[in-house]
Amino acid sequence: MKRSSTQSSSDNSSKRRRSRSASDIEDEDGYVPYVSVKERKKQEMSKLLSYRNRRLQVVANEGDTVQEPAEDDDFGTRSKVSLLDQHSELKKKAEAHKVSEMDKQRQEEEKILHSIQETRALMSVGELAKGVVYTEPLKTGWRPPRYIREAPESKHERIRNKWHILTEGENIPPPVKTFPEMKLPRPIIDALKKKGITQPTPIQIQGIPAILSGRDMIGIAFTGSGKTLVFTLPIIMFSLEQEKVMPFGKSEGPYGLIICPSRELANQTHEVIENFTTVLSAAGFPSLRTVLCIGGIAMKAQTEIIRSGVHIVVATPGRLMGLLEKKIMNLEVCRYLVLDEADRMIDLGFEEDIRTIFSYFKSQRQTCLFSATMPKKIQNFARSALVKPVTVNVGRAGAASLDVIQEVEYVKQEAKVVYLLECLQKTPPPVLVFSEKKAEVDDIHEYLLLKGVEAVSIHGGKDQEERQWAIKEFRARSKDVLVATDIASKGLDFPEIQHVINYDMPTDIENYVHRIGRTGRSGKTGIATTFVNKLVEESVLRDLKALLMEAKQKVPPFLLELDSLSSDMLELGDDKGCAYCSGLGHRITECPKLEAIQQQTASSIGRKDYLSNSAADW
Repeated sequence: MKRSSTQSSSDNSSKRRRSRSASDIEDEDGYVPYVSVKERKKQEMSKLLSYRNRRLQVVANEGDTVQEPAEDDDFGTRSKVSLLDQHSELKKKAEAHKVSEMDKQRQEEEKILHSIQETRALMSVGELAKGVVYTEPLKTGWRPPRYIREAPESKHERIRNKWHILTEGENIPPPVKTFPEMKLPRPIIDALKKKGITQPTPIQIQGIPAILSGRDMIGIAFTGSGKTLVFTLPIIMFSLEQEKVMPFGKSEGPYGLIICPSRELANQTHEVIENFTTVLSAAGFPSLRTVLCIGGIAMKAQTEIIRSGVHIVVATPGRLMGLLEKKIMNLEVCRYLVLDEADRMIDLGFEEDIRTIFSYFKSQRQTCLFSATMPKKIQNFARSALVKPVTVNVGRAGAASLDVIQEVEYVKQEAKVVYLLECLQKTPPPVLVFSEKKAEVDDIHEYLLLKGVEAVSIHGGKDQEERQWAIKEFRARSKDVLVATDIASKGLDFPEIQHVINYDMPTDIENYVHRIGRTGRSGKTGIATTFVNKLVEESVLRDLKALLMEAKQKVPPFLLELDSLSSDMLELGDDKGCAYCSGLGHRITECPKLEAIQQQTASSIGRKDYLSNSAADW
């Protein structure tokens, strides 16, 4: 009995302890016993109610009338709203959050662009020092036919819309749809017909009249669209006009200057001009002297032509700088300047050389820039050298030609050489094979020769004579396959090529666009086969996937599995993809090309450059 009473008293004391609040039973060690969730919610609700009652009492004492909230404010109000309205409200909140994310992304990109933006204008040092600013473009004697000049602007816009020509600028000259309406000499028109060119392409319809009118121009069009004729035909016309008015004397000239990033492209452009000048001379027109100034060729022959007086010079930056510095050539009467593959030259580091070349001009010049891939960053930078420029864009800058069937295949690294022979069977020769590394080009070339394939190869490590011989043999169809690095991807014209093989995927999407553009030219259809494997960067594969989807090409399953950024984040306003490299699969915040350049710049700080890009052209 005594034991049970003790137990009873013990139970009563434990009940009393449980009934006390947690704050009352906190012991000296700070221990707080467990309180159930239900109990904690009840305590919080009682505190809120007491706080509300105190607030109502204070307001009532001040004489204000207060409308008590309904008891079901927390849940009742929401229950009275339909599910459809609740969904609309949530959707609006999600869209507002998405807009804020896009604004944040845009602001971050603007900071990156501002940090990498070149603050110095692309002008000569003398002009900058004297504060010389040209406000009006040069005047020329060319005018389109009267019926074209007097046609309403709406008609010109219909022509541009029909051919998907996008233009920017003030007082844009009207498009001209035929070569006779452009007032080209009859021998040139006949020479074009012999090459199968009877109608101008879209870039020529708008570009040639703009340049003949004396306007500075930025020309952007897909590979194989005929950009070379856009700037070579006007320079021939201008030189003819000058020679008729006053023949060029000794050491005089040039009147026109074309700068190319590679020797092969310069050689090809010079051949195009030489073809037209030969035809004109045979028809009784004044003889025009042209000279090719590139490294790897003896300077003596070039010097003799220049000292006899020259009308047109086609050059690479390195050799041109040497001729100007040694005063073998001057630009005192030069009024026409073309930068072909302008974005490539700036990427290669020729920007300072171009500034120096500009300083040799003594008066205003007409400047034209051309490329198939020209990101907004380079367009904006280039405009500092131009006077009221006209931008002519046929398609998106950096877009692939729609005449090229793109096939992407997953091939293991060790199986690529063997699979290459199988790919060569897709089309008849000639076939162009691209690889990133010089050593790999030599290995592929040797392997093909061992297998009985008539192949030649070119890369920067070969001397100029060997490079010219290889291209000549390939163009003459004496060889079936040309294996090359990216020096053959920019601007070179191989009209008969039906197949381009990318032995490896280039490190950025711009080079891929230039490579596959060696086929599918002048309206013909071509095939581009690209080998990819796990060694290719994922960011490059995302760009490739987006490019294939844009061109409505077949996307292989292994690319479809790649995660892509949302379309909203890839398209901010009018800008698509990356503003630095034109890649569609990423934004500038994760651009691999920009990151690589920044790392290269950081690693070169404090080191002296003993062999510059300019020296490589010698």
